[in-house]
Amino acid sequence: MKKTILTASTALVLGFGLLASSASAASPYGTWKRPNGTTAKVWKCGGKMCAKVTSGKNAGFTMFRGLKAQGRNVWKGDMKHPKMGTLFTFNGTVKLRGRSMSVNGCMIGGSMCDAETWRKK
Repeated sequence: MKKTILTASTALVLGFGLLASSASAASPYGTWKRPNGTTAKVWKCGGKMCAKVTSGKNAGFTMFRGLKAQGRNVWKGDMKHPKMGTLFTFNGTVKLRGRSMSVNGCMIGGSMCDAETWRKK
């Protein structure tokens, strides 16, 4: 009887540990590595999502400010591209998939688009 309770307790603790680690991996907030080697910080701002390049070329450049949640693990709104500066605004979509996040943006009716996948640091 004691062995059964101990085994059940151990399984329960391990199960909660797995749930906690998958929940933390599923957070969009934190530091992300971009394909070009720079990093970006993503944080919650006023109930929305913001991101800024934090290292490498274009450090300090705000990529998006105020993306709105559009369901589970999807955010949409205006974003900027570090290579194009603040002149152009893209219609952006961010999709979280575990420890990776796709960042997509299009402008001029979808005729000019760019996408990259970020990896959680």
